[in-house]
Amino acid sequence: MLRLYDTRHRRVEPVLPQGARSMRVYGCGPAAGRVTSLGDLRAGLLADLVRRVVERRGVRVVRCLGLTDLGRPPAGHGAEGRGRRDAFEAEALALNIHPPQHSPEVSETVGPVIEMIARLVERGHAYPASDGSVLFDATSFPSYGELSGNRLERLRPRAGEAGPRKRHPADWVLWRPTEEEPAWRAPWGRGVPGRHIGCSAMALRSLGERIDLHVGGIDLCFPHHENERAQSDAVTGHEVVAHWAHSGHLLFDGHELDGRAGGAPALGEVTRAGLDPLAVRLALLEHRHRGRLDLTWQALRVADATLRRWRSRVAGWAEAPSRPMPSGPVSAIEDAFDDDLDTPLALRLLRGLERDEAVAPGARLEAFLHLDRVLGLDLSCGIGRSENLPPGAAELLQRRPRAREAGDWAAADRLRAELAGLGVLVRDTPEGQDWSVRPS
Repeated sequence: MLRLYDTRHRRVEPVLPQGARSMRVYGCGPAAGRVTSLGDLRAGLLADLVRRVVERRGVRVVRCLGLTDLGRPPAGHGAEGRGRRDAFEAEALALNIHPPQHSPEVSETVGPVIEMIARLVERGHAYPASDGSVLFDATSFPSYGELSGNRLERLRPRAGEAGPRKRHPADWVLWRPTEEEPAWRAPWGRGVPGRHIGCSAMALRSLGERIDLHVGGIDLCFPHHENERAQSDAVTGHEVVAHWAHSGHLLFDGHELDGRAGGAPALGEVTRAGLDPLAVRLALLEHRHRGRLDLTWQALRVADATLRRWRSRVAGWAEAPSRPMPSGPVSAIEDAFDDDLDTPLALRLLRGLERDEAVAPGARLEAFLHLDRVLGLDLSCGIGRSENLPPGAAELLQRRPRAREAGDWAAADRLRAELAGLGVLVRDTPEGQDWSVRPS
């Protein structure tokens, strides 16, 4: 069963009890009023990997992605917000990220938000301010800081911080008065939900009071997820989220991609550069999900070449008789998936299987197709297409690495020339031979 590094517990541990048949997962969508970044997609990939790994064990995953469509100013609301939501969903789909079963927006959850705030006030966890706002009393939640490590005694007011008077620097706004639209009536006056309360309300409404896993980017761990945990636990009286998992910071050529800095290509720019969008997925899989990653154009080009090579190999293997998967390599790769989503190890083992000529082509075909259910790289998309290897080319491609390993360079060159005559261009790389089919 899947084991993940739990941000709150600071250790790798199973994310489901033995014998569990279902799993509830919550995550936050991109903030209102900004374009989707590759950092958002990395967090979405984490949720997708969890779902794929767990579902292969027969566990049903119910995922909720909460969307904050109220900004300050409310730029994420209305037609513009809908357009950005549609763009985000299209980009996630392009990366083969399964859509969530629930994708509520804060604007459609205001009623539960108001009810939740009222209960927090009633239970002594929140207090109204003179300007019509309502704030959460951080000191009323003794375990505040367990998730991020930011304990109350070390928190100080932020420079230039504006807003209502707080009892403690860590207190945050649950309800904010406003004269702008949209706004809603509440016992404390006309206003809008604060930045954090919407996610708590959406998660509780969609998944209930017991959530198995909360995922997201590490940039949201504090204060957003810390505050979300305090709100949810305070209103229910118990720990709502059993486990928290975060994807690491993502940079592109040195620029952080958490929505506060630019410098990254949008997914559309990647495709316009002639790269497959799933090259982004593969480039992310080359690194552990919780590690800091500096992505580059060169890394995307290498991933694109690998993706095309694997699809070509799978298409070639599909012409051979099917054989049972090699159990040893496949089990090792599946163990890597289960071990805190160790996709870099899984991909290294997959490359070894690709080069292992002792394994029949039909067996490698079945293994690659089986493992692609987790990898999500559409490795089968070349099977049966006109750009598949021409007749006889698969055998020549299998013979050439053996000739090179034996030091028979003349034979390797002769095989390269024969392949070129069939329209297959071969080049040698540090990972083995690569090839492409010349357009007819």
